[in-house]
Amino acid sequence: MLHGEQITPSRPAAPTFPSQPVRTWENFPEQPRRWRTPSDGRSSVLPTELDWGALLNGISTGRSNPGFGANRIIFTQGESADALFFVLQGQVKLTVVSPDGKGAIVATLGPGDFFGEGCLIGQSVRMATATSMGGCRLTRIEKPTMVQVLHKSPGLAEAFIAHLLSRIVRYEADLVDQMFNSSEKRLARVGQDGKAETVVTGVSQEHLAQMVGSTRPRINHFMTKFRKLGFIAYSNGGGLTVHRSLQRVIEAD
Repeated sequence: MLHGEQITPSRPAAPTFPSQPVRTWENFPEQPRRWRTPSDGRSSVLPTELDWGALLNGISTGRSNPGFGANRIIFTQGESADALFFVLQGQVKLTVVSPDGKGAIVATLGPGDFFGEGCLIGQSVRMATATSMGGCRLTRIEKPTMVQVLHKSPGLAEAFIAHLLSRIVRYEADLVDQMFNSSEKRLARVGQDGKAETVVTGVSQEHLAQMVGSTRPRINHFMTKFRKLGFIAYSNGGGLTVHRSLQRVIEAD
C-alpha cells in the first residue's frame, strides 16, 4: 500500500562529537520520568522523551557519539547489525526497500528514541536503512556492551523496556489505523501527538505520503484543506506548525 521512489544508499564520512566525562555505570542517576496521556485513546500512559545521553554517560568502552549532516546514511538495509543507536538531537527515518527497488518510510525517530536494537535478539543484518533527516547527533553502543549494561543496570534496563513497550503499543495503533481509517485521518494522526501544538521541520509531502500509505497529490489536497481550516500553518522558514485543533479530524466519525 506504500509508495515511494527508489532509494540508493550511499555512505559519507561522518564527523564525531567528543564523549562526555566517564562515570561508572553502576551509579546511573535516577532519570526523571515524564508521562503523557494521549488524547486519541491509543493507550493510557506512554513515556515521553528520555535523556539517553545522561543515562548512557557512564559507559566507557563500546560507545561513540557520531554526528551526521542532512540526508546521510547511518546504516543500510542488509548490512551487518552489530550496534544500536540512541537519538540525542535531530531526526532519523527508517526506510525499507522492496526487491523491486521501491522504498517506504516505516518510522521517523527523534530525541529519546533508539533504533537498531534487533541486534540484541540475534538479528544479524539490518532490516531497514537509517537516514538522518537533518543534522543529528547519536550515541552508538556496540552490542556486547549494551547486553552487559542491561544486565548490570536495572534502572537503564527498565527505561529501555518501557520504551520498547510503548513502541509496540504505537505500532499496534498504526496497524489498526492503516486497516480501518481514511488517509485523511492517518495524516492527521501523524501530525498530532497530544501537545497544544507541534512544530515540524524537514518533512516533505513525499515523506508524509510514504508514512501514511497514500500519494503525494492526496497529501497535498489534505494539507491544503487543513491549512484553510486553521489546523496547520506554514512558517517563513519552511517549518510546519500543527495546532491542537487538528484533533477534530481524528475524532470525527
